[in-house]
Amino acid sequence: MDWDNATKDKFQKMTAKIPLFHRRLTEEAVSKMAQENALARKSSKIEEVDVVSAFFSGVPSPFYSMMIRLLDQAGFDYKKFGFPKENK
Repeated sequence: MDWDNATKDKFQKMTAKIPLFHRRLTEEAVSKMAQENALARKSSKIEEVDVVSAFFSGVPSPFYSMMIRLLDQAGFDYKKFGFPKENK
């Protein structure tokens, strides 16, 4: 599935900052979930909302604060999509 270019750039910027031993797993899991999110929206392209939703639904709580920091650093505006939905 195609990616929105700006979203792909942010995703790559973010995943480059994830510790190496978690990076590949994160890339695969988030990409798969983002694609599922895009399909659920009936979109042919993965967009920022799909990636943000994937991160918030799939990241274990011990990594939550790191995820928030990395999302911010990469330029993802998760608040415009209503995240975080609960306080962790």
